Amino acid sequence: MKDTDYLTISARVRAMENSLLTKERRERMVDARSDEEAVKVLTECGYAEPEDLSQSAVNAVLSQARAAVFADLARSVPQPRLVEVFQIKYDYHNAKALLKAEALGENAKRLLMSGGRYEPDLLAEAFHRGDMEDFSETFRTAISKAQTALAKEKDPQKCDLILDKACYAEMAGAAAECGSEFLRGYVRLSVDTVNLRTAVRCIRMGVPPVEIERDLLPGGNVDVQTVAEAPKEAWGKLFPAELEKAAAVGADAAASGEGSLTEFERACDNALMAYLSQARRVPFGEEPVVGYLCAREAEATAIRTILSLRKAGAGAEIIRERLRECYV
Repeated sequence: MKDTDYLTISARVRAMENSLLTKERRERMVDARSDEEAVKVLTECGYAEPEDLSQSAVNAVLSQARAAVFADLARSVPQPRLVEVFQIKYDYHNAKALLKAEALGENAKRLLMSGGRYEPDLLAEAFHRGDMEDFSETFRTAISKAQTALAKEKDPQKCDLILDKACYAEMAGAAAECGSEFLRGYVRLSVDTVNLRTAVRCIRMGVPPVEIERDLLPGGNVDVQTVAEAPKEAWGKLFPAELEKAAAVGADAAASGEGSLTEFERACDNALMAYLSQARRVPFGEEPVVGYLCAREAEATAIRTILSLRKAGAGAEIIRERLRECYV
């Protein structure tokens, strides 16, 4: 693919960016006198107004919007696999929900999320029927392995790790098929971020390096052995420049062994946004589409954060402390 193949969709994406939740709109939601007033800001961003302010109602609106964006862009981009990179994680979320619900003898329906490559109801039906032939080989193999591990070892974390490794492997494969170095870089940085988070938590729990390595995901800019064995003081030099601040904050959090990880988590998310912000300087190509898709994901997270904290009675400053950098 050439960047000129994305001329039309790049122009449309730039126009669609005008409806994103900007910092100014976000501030209006935070400072709104009532929750109802805060929700009205969402209509400016093209969202339907939720039936009420319950978590399920808000999630339903966000889920519907996410699925619509994926469907729209999948029809419009020259390479549909680009959109799949962002859909894959919802399939694996649903796989985790189905496996754990099965183990507990419960119904996973309320936990399933739309927006993936596979419709949640069809995935659930195939899973319970034991017929996964219509799904990707990596996906169905991972489900089989995770199901076996969960049945034998009763370890949900091992189940999650099997599925997470497969998830990022599929994301990397789809990104490679698109031929976009920017998208491949995003996936690698995402893996680095996951691994940095895992390393910080493991060190705080006193987990030895050999066990940390087993919990890390391959496919990042830094190999898993290096992450597991390197002293935390060296993290800033190991990871890409975007993660330098997060690595420093994470090293401090790991050294203290206690306290909140809120600042560290925010620094990790901001590192990804710093990488994606490069797309704002590219006039046309796959970069604007990738940036927009990630911006919509970050927007949904910000909306949930604002509305849930408002509902919990949190003040404006507390809400602002939890928010990440904006794409626009």
